[in-house]
Amino acid sequence: QVQLVESGGGSVQTGGSLRLSCAASRDTSYGWCMAWFRQAAGKEREGIAFLHTAGTAPTYHDSVKGRFTISRDNAKNMWYLQMNRLRPEDTAIYYCVADYVGRPSPGICSSRAHYNYWGQGTQVTVSS
Repeated sequence: QVQLVESGGGSVQTGGSLRLSCAASRDTSYGWCMAWFRQAAGKEREGIAFLHTAGTAPTYHDSVKGRFTISRDNAKNMWYLQMNRLRPEDTAIYYCVADYVGRPSPGICSSRAHYNYWGQGTQVTVSS
């Protein structure tokens, strides 16, 4: 079992930046997929950023490519989502997510159908 706790949400204006953090309650330095999902009001939850702890290249949803960056600090059992050039359509509850998958392979994190560990979510609101 692992507990995940997000922090760093808030309200910003269009074009602003926020950095979300996710703290894991146990060692997730090997063989884990880390990800960020979001859910806007009235919409389905979507995965937007994925990273394997082996350090393979992260993958992003098209809607956030070039604006958001996922990163990790294995020593602290934390990962982050740097969000730049925020838009009103980025308004959503953001969740940090993780699961153990073992060795990396192409698409193993972005195509994973079910993640077992979820944080409680943090609200991000972008005003125009």
